[in-house]
Amino acid sequence: MRLGPLASLLPSLPCWEVLCRINQGIQTNWARLRSTLHAASYPQLGAECEYTSGIAAQLEFAVIVHACDAPAAARRGPIVSSHDMRRLVISGAQMGLRSESAGWSLGLLIMRNRDCRPGLISEACTHCAPADNLCRTPALVFLSFLSSLSLSRILAVNPESQDDVRETKQGDRPLAPPLRCLARARQLSPLKGLQKYFTGNAIPLAGGMPSPAYFPFANISADALVSDSFPLVAPSTDANTSSFAWLWRLFGASDKGEHTTRITIPKEPSAGDNGLNLATALQYGPATGLAPLQKFIQEFSEQVYHPAFSDCTTMLHTGNTDGWSKAVGTLCNRGDTIIAEEWTYPSAVASVRPFGVGVMPVQMDGEGMRADSLRTLLAQWDESKGKRPHVMYTVPVGQNPSGATMGIQRKREIYDVCVEYDVIIVEDDPYFFLQVGPYVPKSERVAEPNLPAGDEVKQFINSLAPSFLKIDYQGRVIRLDTFSKTIAPGVRLGWFTANTMFIERLERHAETTTQAPCGLGQSLVTKLLQSWAYEGYIRWLRGLRIQYKARRDLFVDLLSEEFDLQRAVGTHELGAWHGQTVYTAYVKQRGGALWGSRSEKASVGLGGPLFSFVPPSSGMFVWVKVHFKERAASANANGPVGEDTLEMKLWIKLAEAGVLMAPGWFFAADTDEDRIPADPNVEGHLRISFSNADFADMRKAVGIFSKTLKKFFEDSI
Repeated sequence: MRLGPLASLLPSLPCWEVLCRINQGIQTNWARLRSTLHAASYPQLGAECEYTSGIAAQLEFAVIVHACDAPAAARRGPIVSSHDMRRLVISGAQMGLRSESAGWSLGLLIMRNRDCRPGLISEACTHCAPADNLCRTPALVFLSFLSSLSLSRILAVNPESQDDVRETKQGDRPLAPPLRCLARARQLSPLKGLQKYFTGNAIPLAGGMPSPAYFPFANISADALVSDSFPLVAPSTDANTSSFAWLWRLFGASDKGEHTTRITIPKEPSAGDNGLNLATALQYGPATGLAPLQKFIQEFSEQVYHPAFSDCTTMLHTGNTDGWSKAVGTLCNRGDTIIAEEWTYPSAVASVRPFGVGVMPVQMDGEGMRADSLRTLLAQWDESKGKRPHVMYTVPVGQNPSGATMGIQRKREIYDVCVEYDVIIVEDDPYFFLQVGPYVPKSERVAEPNLPAGDEVKQFINSLAPSFLKIDYQGRVIRLDTFSKTIAPGVRLGWFTANTMFIERLERHAETTTQAPCGLGQSLVTKLLQSWAYEGYIRWLRGLRIQYKARRDLFVDLLSEEFDLQRAVGTHELGAWHGQTVYTAYVKQRGGALWGSRSEKASVGLGGPLFSFVPPSSGMFVWVKVHFKERAASANANGPVGEDTLEMKLWIKLAEAGVLMAPGWFFAADTDEDRIPADPNVEGHLRISFSNADFADMRKAVGIFSKTLKKFFEDSI
């Protein structure tokens, strides 16, 4: 068991262990805490509280109590069953009991003896100062500043997710969330603290809030697409028309009009506005966002992600990049290191650099981060070079840039490692609803069957790779969701889903930085979701999935027109593509014959593979590996990044030809030359997006890519 900072002050006693956590909130009553500790005959703990009373911080401590009255306790028998105690061990760390009047929460983590018999929770433990006789028993739970102790809140594992929550294994440690010093010091913004009193009966003279009469918007209206605007079955080709005729319709060449509905947000509050009006949306408000939108995303997250940890809540942010930045500011101190996939989202890396936080890459395979590599990295960590990482950043669905999607079994394996080494998982999942399934070559493609009527929503949700939330029995996952990929990136709107302790700290962060997201964006998205309702939004997401699947298929189909694509199952040597169906591109046959013989092509640098890729099963990108091995000797030896590498030389040629792709080295989690995932002079990479270009531009871009790449290899001789 991990002991807190008081471990050195306490005698080493072998019998009963009680690990408690006090989370400071608005007005922690330190005097009351000290007197309680003194009453319980723990003056050294009172002294420690006094020492830390000036810090808005989280106090961790472990107390080891003599079992001097064990026989009497045994006669009374356990109040908490063995089963409940196991659940308490699993999830008691975040029971989240709160008291507004005291302004703090108490979390009971573990109470067990050395042979793991269940402990006792006495009703008397609900009082501030335990009775003397209880202080002498091994059943001691000596701190509760609440008027009652709710067992249902202690046993926080969500029963709806029990199938995905395993029993605690030997060696499991309770959640001990690391909080950055700055995050610990954040207190409730004084003016924001008054907002809970801003009711209809109070005359607001406290804040500098402009009168809604001076807001220049009388109302906001928009013509929004109906939720079933996109079909649920990809259009099929007609044998009597061009093979790509249907794609002209897909990308807007049809004159068919859009089906829309008018949504309007009034300025003044009214009885039927469901809490949505401009007087509220455009006014200063709580950092948690508009109440009706908060309600929608809370219910949506519960129905879609099924969090295993019941004391889980949501909070709005201004997009996942902002959410990640707030998470780093909450969890990481200068000099810390985070864990990420070896190839990852570059803005996530750029976000941590100003905090003085390093990034340690973990090897990948076809499902993303490898659990065995993660375990090896943490087990062999050299703490002489810095503290072992306690935060992991991952994009598990449509992994950016590789397009990999992590299944539930891999998530369980990674979660177990994070429990063992006390790592917080930040799950950045913007492509969750763009899970489009494996690519099928055009010649093998058949129409997909319709889902059975009446069961579409459930089957759609079940078809998606589950979130880490579904197996998070300890509350160690902070999930980032966004409307950027499902509504529009310009609304700058997304949300956290996490345990209430993390959300409280993130709220304190937002109160003095971004505050609430833009009221215009919030109000439009809220009204849209209210008009669609839950089932309508799911229908919209189902239609989007079909659209992105068609785009992915089109792009790979176009590559197959330009290149000879050969399929094979990836081996260990292919790293991130191990176990996946890998497509390798060679020069295309022309007129029934190859472009010269193999030996002729070899003489001009075109005999071997040009590039390889795995069609993504999620997301917006194709991750292309360009094979430079034959040309590596001619590369500049100044290092793996920069304009002199073969990767960048090819990128410049493509840009000059009129096609912009993202160079691979941008996505290296660690650009230190000793740890870069691959040398761009040997294996170059390009990330190609198929999400936005229309049909004509996409075809043109693939043609330019083909011509430029072939010439680049020809010029190698």
